[in-house]
Amino acid sequence: MFFKSSKINEFRLWGLLLTMAGMGLMVLGTAGIVFWGQSGKVVAGVGLVIGLVAMMASLAIYFWAGMLSTSAVQLECPECRKLTKMLGKTDRCMFCKTILTLDPTHATITAEEVEEQNAAAKS
Repeated sequence: MFFKSSKINEFRLWGLLLTMAGMGLMVLGTAGIVFWGQSGKVVAGVGLVIGLVAMMASLAIYFWAGMLSTSAVQLECPECRKLTKMLGKTDRCMFCKTILTLDPTHATITAEEVEEQNAAAKS
């Protein structure tokens, strides 16, 4: 469960990884000029182009995650009581990573049982 996260956060993670990879390729490509002089310009050109493509892919993923986030269902997590967003039939809380669902066929515990547990915990 350590590496599990909500779907929106997973999209954002891949966008961040592509951004870092693109920037790294651009820096390493430019460093080719320092290491190999005039012949390193080819390495620099290739690194800059591939880095630019990775950065553009990152931009597309961030845009897609933002558009998904605007239409996501907001609900209160029964575990941590924070407002979180959910995509699809099942998702995880963005904060405590509890598995959430709105579909009764996927639920292992009903809303009434959650309320009973919360009432028992308070008293």
